[in-house]
Amino acid sequence: MAEPESTVINTNVKQKDPSKALVIAVTTRAIFNLEKEHKLYLEKGKEEYTRHQQANQDKPLPPGTAFAFIQAVQYVNKKMLESNPAEKDLFDILVLSNNSPESGARIINSAKHYGVSAALIFQQEVQAPSTPLRVVFDGDAVLFSDETDQIFQEHGLEGAVRYEQAMEAVPMGEGPLKSFAVHLGKMRRKFSQEKSPIRTYLVTARSGRDMGIRAIKTLREWGLAIDEAFFMDGAPKGPILAQIQPHIFFDDGLHNIQGAQNVGVPSAWVPSCY
Repeated sequence: MAEPESTVINTNVKQKDPSKALVIAVTTRAIFNLEKEHKLYLEKGKEEYTRHQQANQDKPLPPGTAFAFIQAVQYVNKKMLESNPAEKDLFDILVLSNNSPESGARIINSAKHYGVSAALIFQQEVQAPSTPLRVVFDGDAVLFSDETDQIFQEHGLEGAVRYEQAMEAVPMGEGPLKSFAVHLGKMRRKFSQEKSPIRTYLVTARSGRDMGIRAIKTLREWGLAIDEAFFMDGAPKGPILAQIQPHIFFDDGLHNIQGAQNVGVPSAWVPSCY
């Protein structure tokens, strides 16, 4: 929403060590379903929006797209601290709000309703379901660089396959989410596979037969263990995502993002570099 940014911060909330924590910033519109309120803001303006929020300030907002993701992240923190009370490799969640203080009371009350005690910085004691955090990554231009995508754009599938076969022993470059995935992997390695509160997946359009070896070797070179890998050979990703039911899916293709949304999977678009 195009309101002036608020600076309502609960100073009782202790942030995690920024040099160790994996910081995730989430907007209130992602955590709570504010679509009806946003439409009111666009159609009737800020004053009517503010009156509506004030009149309904004690009515909790329904959970939004990212709510289950936040819950799962808190579950990871809980298990990490149970394993080691001095653990520093934790998630730190920053909740960003553009609501002004007079219209932000409903956001704060909704946070309290769900066990959250801050406006812009959410406390780490959100009640969470006992389910692992499930994160799905696309391969090229997400985990990996877009080098093969560029070859595909210029020379088609056959050219991309020839390139991959020639470069099979050479690890791919780093994509924009490689560091995030590696950090998740670092947290995951603190547990056995059976007890880990984190599960990661690779769901790529690559063919396992012709282009899968280099992807696997690259992950091995990075020391990044993925729980499951799906080489779709160009097939739609929606059915697999529907089975995995991840808390978040990252892809650079808008058609794949739409396919994920069609099966109710929260997704994030990673813009291509070219």
